[in-house]
Amino acid sequence: MNRASAPAAPAARLAAPRVLMLGTDPEGRGGVATVVSLLRQDGLFEREGVCYVPTHAEGTTTHKVGAFVKGVWGTLICLARRPEVVHAHAASKGSFVRKSILLALARASGCKTVFHLHGACFDDFVAGSNGLMRRWIRHTLEKSSTVIALSSRWADFLRGFAPAARVVVIPNSVPLPPRSDVEVQPGRILFLGQVEPRKGIYELVEALGLLRERFPQVELAIGGQGELEQVKRRAEELGVGERVTMLGWVTSGRKQEELARASVFCLPSHAEGLPMAMLEAMAAGKAIVVSGVGGIPDAVQDQENGLMVQPGDAQGLATALARILGDEQERQRLGARARKTIEERFESGVVIGQLSAVYRQLRDEVA
Repeated sequence: MNRASAPAAPAARLAAPRVLMLGTDPEGRGGVATVVSLLRQDGLFEREGVCYVPTHAEGTTTHKVGAFVKGVWGTLICLARRPEVVHAHAASKGSFVRKSILLALARASGCKTVFHLHGACFDDFVAGSNGLMRRWIRHTLEKSSTVIALSSRWADFLRGFAPAARVVVIPNSVPLPPRSDVEVQPGRILFLGQVEPRKGIYELVEALGLLRERFPQVELAIGGQGELEQVKRRAEELGVGERVTMLGWVTSGRKQEELARASVFCLPSHAEGLPMAMLEAMAAGKAIVVSGVGGIPDAVQDQENGLMVQPGDAQGLATALARILGDEQERQRLGARARKTIEERFESGVVIGQLSAVYRQLRDEVA
């Protein structure tokens, strides 16, 4: 069975779901798929009676359209069983359009609705939309029973754009893995994410060039998909082509091994929501170097549990990486504090409890 044929199955198994959740295929790639997979793995679906219906899948345009059509059908089946809450994971552009239509159907059916924003560039999406679309975006936010933002910064933006929206902050969650006994490889920098300019990958390659003389063992491992050939060419132009390893897409099982091997995790993005890869690196006890954009400052305090740099600043990035690569005690200190942050604020059980509280409040309003 292909992925696009799967959406109707959960609806058929759950005769009376309390929560209908909409989002991308959890077996796919990307941050939202990871979030949904972890919520299911860590017990939210069983605890709250969740029927999950994918409305998007990776692949060709035809495949994506087919997945959406099947998602609409699965949504209608679940809505006929009168769930108490419809919870949609959404981003920008097509993701927003799909989810906003389905949330409108849910409201028409008398359901409470939750709009859960994940998009790193949602503010750009709003700014670039025409007047009609901007009104529809604002309408969707303000008519939702609850809007979930990943960070205080995103919550402030949403409240400013849609003042009547009922916004709460619930971060992404990650499990706290056992401590690994895999040996750390000195000088190994790990990047995980979409390989594109928005993620700061080209500045990271430039920083690698600035570090090579001081740190003879330095190398960059890149996990993800996107502009792989372009990045490799840029590395060769800078004389560090042999120091760059393309890992391709890194599965969840392999991810923990790659994190364990790394000396430092780096994600110098220009825009973010609250990146799952960063949270997973912190949970693994890694020292991190990240840019202070989007929801990142909600999780990272500069020099306390990680180092923050300005986006687009290759020299500043190299300086921060050198601080960690050249000081084993600092590397261990930052990694330990990063893991402690996850344990206290972002561990799966904590976040699932917050989501359950939202559902409970909405159910109480119906009663």
